[in-house]
Amino acid sequence: QVHLVEVGGGLVQAGGSLRLSCAASGLTFSSYNMGWFHQAPGKEREFVAAITWSGGRTYYAEAVQGRFTISRDNAKNTVFLQMNSLEPEDTAVYYCAARRFLLTNADAEEAVGYDYWGQGTQVTVSS
Repeated sequence: QVHLVEVGGGLVQAGGSLRLSCAASGLTFSSYNMGWFHQAPGKEREFVAAITWSGGRTYYAEAVQGRFTISRDNAKNTVFLQMNSLEPEDTAVYYCAARRFLLTNADAEEAVGYDYWGQGTQVTVSS
């Protein structure tokens, strides 16, 4: 049984930083591409960032480019999202997700292509 567990969310002031972690179990982590998505109240789930199985390539939504960094540690079955210069617009529940195949930028951004999802962690940025 696959489990993805996100931690690291919380309340932070605008301009602050948070680091999210997602620990994976029940799958061969090093064979999966990983992504982060977020969902604000009343809105659809949106792509934030993704990283290939080897960590050799990363993808970012335009809104977070230059502020967020995705990384992974395959030895620890964990993917990270370092979030800097946070803005109130970043307030959302953040989810990590795993997908076996990732061939294009569009693949990285499409939630429907991800095989497994975590339960999410709340990030709230106050102004």
